[in-house]
Amino acid sequence: MRIWSFVTIGMLCFGMMGCSEDSKKDTNLSKSTEETPTFIKELEEKCNDNDYEACTDLAIDYDYGDGVAQDMNKAAQFYQKGCDGGDLLGCNNLGILYEDGEGVEKDASKSAQLYKIACDGDYALGCYNLGILYDDGTGVEQDKSKAIDLYKVACEGGEPLGCNNLGVMYYNGEGIKKDEAKAIALYEKACGDEEPLGCSNLADIYSDTKNTKYDVELAKKYYQKACDLEDDYSCRKYYKLNL
Repeated sequence: MRIWSFVTIGMLCFGMMGCSEDSKKDTNLSKSTEETPTFIKELEEKCNDNDYEACTDLAIDYDYGDGVAQDMNKAAQFYQKGCDGGDLLGCNNLGILYEDGEGVEKDASKSAQLYKIACDGDYALGCYNLGILYDDGTGVEQDKSKAIDLYKVACEGGEPLGCNNLGVMYYNGEGIKKDEAKAIALYEKACGDEEPLGCSNLADIYSDTKNTKYDVELAKKYYQKACDLEDDYSCRKYYKLNL
């Protein structure tokens, strides 16, 4: 079972409200065994025996240099084997390698295909990543409505960044009727699930003196939570509000 995920966040998009513009790669921290050479060898043996989850686990080790020398070519090869065997995490992470051109030739359209495989398998993170491509028109024809649908599926599937990005669409009226109340509800959901951008977006609303919901104490509260979740932008904003 994969229980933790990693993302590098692009802080600003869609005007003044923050959203994630970066695809999200899952890493596997569910393994209780230390990544020793013996354990790596065991993963290789399992992968050779068509344990496709082991192939993806091995790919993650090569991706991040955990217990082995980092090797993006090998990471791509093992993600591919995991994906071919039906491991959706492998498909998602391979999609990011194609999107970034790491270990494989850069190919955003291939990324879209891989994210779709993951999304069609009810893997929420794949839906979120595919939503970003449709949002930006990367590797696919830009389609804000499709992006909204995918963010919605990701959000309902438990991916808080899907909720955050859907909130941004509602807040700015991007491809959908502007609805600040729905945006706030989605930001609250994302923030409640420990997504710093959701907290930051709430704080931005409450710190806006032109907004009828202006409330400096709520702004401080949400900037502080986002800061505690290691969002540098929110740390700076929190500091300024406390001067």
